Amino acid sequence: MAYDASTLPDVSGLTVGIIGGTGDQGRGLAYRFARAGQQVLIGSRSAERAEQSARDIAALPGVAAGAEVTGADNVETARRSDVVIIAVPWDGHADTVAALREPLAGKLVVDCVNPLGFDKQGPYPLRVPEGSAVQQAAALLPESRICAAFNHVSAPLLADPELDRIDLDVLICTEDREAAGIVAALAERIPGMRGIYAGRLRNAHQVEAFTANLIAINKRYKAHAGIRVTDL
Repeated sequence: MAYDASTLPDVSGLTVGIIGGTGDQGRGLAYRFARAGQQVLIGSRSAERAEQSARDIAALPGVAAGAEVTGADNVETARRSDVVIIAVPWDGHADTVAALREPLAGKLVVDCVNPLGFDKQGPYPLRVPEGSAVQQAAALLPESRICAAFNHVSAPLLADPELDRIDLDVLICTEDREAAGIVAALAERIPGMRGIYAGRLRNAHQVEAFTANLIAINKRYKAHAGIRVTDL
């Protein structure tokens, strides 16, 4: 079956919450969704920081006047959002996710965290007892719908106001095909992106780990490389 974006659901009315929305990756995703006209809610441990970040994003080039970009603490962000993206540092992943079990019950949760370590030789994937960051999230959030996605999107590209398009594919791992369609439709809201189903959660560990290879590529070639799947 060929890739066909016309079959994806309408997600324009969904509120996208971003836990870790004051960090580079979360802030960049929030900016791109805001540019696309999506309602965005920035989450942080500090509501004040989240609100300031939301004001900053709303003022960036390409974001329409009156865009719905707001901020709140993590619990309130989880409660008020339809789709919640987890974009926190790996070191705080388990504690942050576990603390949000109740407000994330029944929600579609998208984990884009990459468990990486760094030494003199560069980045390398860390061993995760559950298998991957998203599988850890699934274990901690048994009442949520869990996907891995947006793992390979460059934060500097997301934040660059001069870029109208970001040409790459977003690999989506999940047990829930309906959820995969929603996440793919959200990816499509960002010009140049496609959301591609890449298997079940058990396949997510190599998606997360491949980020170490992309960092090495970017360092060697002074680029912001992403993934594009051919023949779709």
